[in-house]
Amino acid sequence: MSLRCSSLPQGTKGSGSIDPTTPAIGHCVGSSGPLPVAARTGRRHLGSTLRHTTTMTRRYDIDALRVFAFALLILYHTAMAYVDDWGFHLKSVHTAEWLQWPMLFVNRWRMSLLFLISGIAIALMRPEGRLLRFAGLRTWRLLLPLLFGMFVIVPIQPYCEGVANGHVAPGFGQFLLRYWQVRPWPEGSFAGWQYGITWNHLWYLAYLWNYTLALALLMPLLGTAVVRRAMALCAASPMLLIGLPSALLLAWVIWLEPIYPSTNALLGDWYQHAKYATVFLAGYLLGREPVFWERVVALRRTTLWLALAAVGWYLGLRILGQVLPADSQLRQWPEPFWDLQGRASQSLYVWTALLAILGWGKVFLDRPFRWLPYCTEAIYPWYMLHQSLIIVLLFWLKPLQLGPWMEPALLLAGTVGGCLLIHELLIRRVRWLRPLFGLRANPPAAPMARTAVV
Repeated sequence: MSLRCSSLPQGTKGSGSIDPTTPAIGHCVGSSGPLPVAARTGRRHLGSTLRHTTTMTRRYDIDALRVFAFALLILYHTAMAYVDDWGFHLKSVHTAEWLQWPMLFVNRWRMSLLFLISGIAIALMRPEGRLLRFAGLRTWRLLLPLLFGMFVIVPIQPYCEGVANGHVAPGFGQFLLRYWQVRPWPEGSFAGWQYGITWNHLWYLAYLWNYTLALALLMPLLGTAVVRRAMALCAASPMLLIGLPSALLLAWVIWLEPIYPSTNALLGDWYQHAKYATVFLAGYLLGREPVFWERVVALRRTTLWLALAAVGWYLGLRILGQVLPADSQLRQWPEPFWDLQGRASQSLYVWTALLAILGWGKVFLDRPFRWLPYCTEAIYPWYMLHQSLIIVLLFWLKPLQLGPWMEPALLLAGTVGGCLLIHELLIRRVRWLRPLFGLRANPPAAPMARTAVV
């Protein structure tokens, strides 16, 4: 038997994007819970009794967390080109094994954070009274950018990937005409060759759309008094709040991950559906409970220390597997013993990290930063653009042999600068382009944080 730790990062092609499609949040705490206004009450309930008040403040922390999550996404995808032994569409020659450790630190929870925020955002919108309109708007703002992205924004990625691996002939125009026919390509041409077309980093939009419509169907049931009382009880109990979701995530990683490894292909991706649908639903169910927000703030130090202990346990097992001598007695212990520890620490780390992020975010980010309205609108276009810019810039930079420091610095600067220029000079100023990138056709007249759909 060998000592190992499960759940290596999926590093698969097109992995890791987020949804820029959840609204800028505010809610009003009343007797029926959060209401869809640009504010919430300053007074909280006492015990289980909620008082309806009229003093309103904005939930800036949710907007800010979304912005930071997308900024992390750009940095993460840039690093994917340089982390050794992890698959990506195009890799630099300057890869480094040490990058695996900081990447692992964020890899476990970064996508779950985006699904959690999306669920919370929907909870604070309170769309239950207008489900058909809600489902229609979400379909428009998720599927239209997804289809536009697959046919217009993403194609440069499989082209560069295919040319780099020798399966695609140079000439983007010819490639694009062939790509738009949506016919299977020769095996190994690029990620998604068997489908003829790929969504790469936009997979999150497809997943979120499915979860959102399923949630809309379940909202009448989830709004019943029995469910609300159960969620309030769970939110009020630290043991239940931390333990129950962690146990569910552990069940999925034990039961489903070995059978259904992550693919980002939607169909048959049952482990990722179980994991992401769980945190998405938890965001919706818990995010509408005022006691939940009180609890995550009160527990923010506890959840931070638990998260650090869990990730230390998780990474320590991986280090132990690398440094133990081949004849060590520990390597003779049953593999399931080590496997369970790795999976349990991973699951605890994911959920406690999410709770800690929400708690500390509520303390430090719930204020009207001047940059927040602009960034809230910008995240959807930046999300759609960033990975295509990363791939094409790396495709151009690799032959220049700029070295292990200059190349990644130029790649990151070029990606950020490209997103900024395309969004600022083109997308946000052209009315017919805005819906293709998930924005309202008419730009906001006032500097308010508007709906961000991912």
